[in-house]
Amino acid sequence: MIRVYRKPAPEIYRPSPSETLANMKKNKLAYLFIAPFLLCFCIFIVLPVASATVLSFTQFDSISRPQFVGFRNFIDILTRDMLLMIHVIPNTFLFAVAVGPVGYALQFLLAWLINRLPKKLKTFYIMAIYLPSLAGGVLISVVFRVFFSGDRLGHLNRFLMNLGVIVDPIAWTTDRDYLLIIMIIVTVWGSMGVGFLSLFAGMQNVDTQLFEAGRIDGIRNSFQELVYITIPQMKPQMLFSAIMSIVGALRAGSIGVQLSGQNPTPDYAGQLLQNHIEDFGFQRFELGYATALSFTLLIVTYIITKLCFRFLGTKPDE
Repeated sequence: MIRVYRKPAPEIYRPSPSETLANMKKNKLAYLFIAPFLLCFCIFIVLPVASATVLSFTQFDSISRPQFVGFRNFIDILTRDMLLMIHVIPNTFLFAVAVGPVGYALQFLLAWLINRLPKKLKTFYIMAIYLPSLAGGVLISVVFRVFFSGDRLGHLNRFLMNLGVIVDPIAWTTDRDYLLIIMIIVTVWGSMGVGFLSLFAGMQNVDTQLFEAGRIDGIRNSFQELVYITIPQMKPQMLFSAIMSIVGALRAGSIGVQLSGQNPTPDYAGQLLQNHIEDFGFQRFELGYATALSFTLLIVTYIITKLCFRFLGTKPDE
């Protein structure tokens, strides 16, 4: 029988409110040191979320006084915004599924493969995979816009024309049939950032004595080591990486505009929810409706985050 190796979780003690206040008085100096962070957190996180919540129930054009309209913005999201239902939601769903779970699985696979290499090769491959995530928009505008250029000078067009696959160049980034696929490829390739490093660090911290104990208990190959030892030992890193991947996919939006050079993207082929929010907020100046869209995105992100905690979070008995 093969055992699943997990670190014992410490018991969580939850003090009462009176005990909490007593501890706060006792540790005044500690709270003084964290006061700058708490102040910044309240100013830049709590206040914007609270104001956005209020603004989502109003009609606001950034000039006139906001007018309270109740749930009309949210009703319009579900019933009147045909562009959202026909183009934006399907595009965002396909993009999030491909970039989130698929990108996450690719990060895990690459981290596992690199972890099995010699030390010198590990450093080289980690740098090679991590560097694209640092380039960001520069990488997209310089490398991929040249690679997918729609004229004969574009690397992909020239390669395919030399092979005789195509006769005339294809406008890859302005063609609705290719734009979303290119967005997914570019984003996945450039998403090997903090999440990938977190997974690799988690694999590095697995106690090697557990592998020896596992061989005694019946583990015979690398796949069984991965399933029964490595994954249970690095759940916190997997949780962090999953949240970073999925939330990053939901928040993406500029990639389609950077590739195509148009906003909205051609035939709305690469229009994601973030683009839709920017369209209503900064071009149509319907800030109340744009805020309602942002608030909806926040709720969806929260639900997905809770699901990640449910499936990858460490339980007290583990």
